[in-house]
Amino acid sequence: MNSLEQFSKKKYLNLETFRKSGVSMKTPVWFVQDGEIIYVQTMANSGKVKRIRNNGRVNIAPCKMDRKLNGSWVPAQAREVTDPEVSMTADGLLDKKYGLLKKIFSNQRASKEAQDIILEIKISG
Repeated sequence: MNSLEQFSKKKYLNLETFRKSGVSMKTPVWFVQDGEIIYVQTMANSGKVKRIRNNGRVNIAPCKMDRKLNGSWVPAQAREVTDPEVSMTADGLLDKKYGLLKKIFSNQRASKEAQDIILEIKISG
């Protein structure tokens, strides 16, 4: 099985990022897959974004909301998307996948003036 196939029809992705000390941090996140690229939307000031800005090496695995894996870890590279058009496309795909729940969370963040960004994740290979 292609390492990306295991993410098909899954709702959560466990994103493992690394602190400067090398300690790993695992976070379940919503995601959408567009061909060979996975997109994640998160708050710009989150710890995972800070860690990815420092070191784009990550591991990803499909998981349940409680972080319990239902697939295997895959090494990948993550970066912040800076192209507004790509961000809009990824946001639209996330809207389509998560529907009303995503709109509710996005509105809650907007009311707190928290800025969201899109992360692009590509399987290392």
